[in-house]
Amino acid sequence: MDVRQLRHFLAVAEVLHFGRAAGRLGMTQPPLSQSIRALEAELGAALFERTKRSVALTPFGAQFLPHVAATLADLDRLGETARQILSGTSGRLELSFVSTADYSILPALVHRFRQLYPEVELALSEATSDMQIAALREGHGQAGLIIPAATDPLPESFLYRRLVSEPLVAAVPEAWLTSGRLPTDHGLLPPEAVISSPLIVFPRRAAPSFYDLVTGYYAACGGTAHVVQQAIQMQTIISLVSAGMGIALVPASLKHLARSGVRYLDLLGDVPELETGLVWRRDDSSATLRNFLEMTRALDLPAAPA
Repeated sequence: MDVRQLRHFLAVAEVLHFGRAAGRLGMTQPPLSQSIRALEAELGAALFERTKRSVALTPFGAQFLPHVAATLADLDRLGETARQILSGTSGRLELSFVSTADYSILPALVHRFRQLYPEVELALSEATSDMQIAALREGHGQAGLIIPAATDPLPESFLYRRLVSEPLVAAVPEAWLTSGRLPTDHGLLPPEAVISSPLIVFPRRAAPSFYDLVTGYYAACGGTAHVVQQAIQMQTIISLVSAGMGIALVPASLKHLARSGVRYLDLLGDVPELETGLVWRRDDSSATLRNFLEMTRALDLPAAPA
């Protein structure tokens, strides 16, 4: 069977009259009748019950009709679907992100993209920066929100755009503050209190730039980080702080993650800042990615909470 035969069947089924259906199709009745008979022969079943006075669908024809109508409607939409895919208003965008972005720029990016392109399927996946880069190198996904490694430049096949930079703050056990174990200076955490406290941090292999930023702060303050636990999820790190295992230096946007038994304190003195940006393959020419990149240029990203 072909599309022409299916359109002939639909026309006759809608008016149940071969002459009127032929007129609607801009053809004469004999070739229309021949087309229907050829379709019936191919299907191995009659579609219409014909008499000299009337035409009616057979039980098989009546059940076959909605499938034909739906198929032809899909075919009629193919041209518009192609235009939407080419323009990026339809299709799919695969975006990965580090866990820190979930509390800073990711919600704003997703919200705005959904507003602009509601028909695009947005597939989100959480992964560390190293895993994102490895996946992109293998052709998986389209873009990723990463913490760039200052000492390990991206391959030439990648492009990168800085999106936001935010200061680090200290996530500390609340009990340490109430007991006086962790002294503060007008609500700020002084360097000596930081370097004397056990540290919970991302493993360096997962976020080398973040790890080096944190340990570099300890070194700049004249101390060495005493790492008691490593974790690759921010939620896990904050949970361990709540349990009193140690403190963590985290992006200021983590203040959005409220957790019982945890307080967030600004750091006293020179405060390091963590950068988050967008990485994608240089040769990815998909329209959905192009629209996403253009959106990030125009979007006013939220500031970290005070």
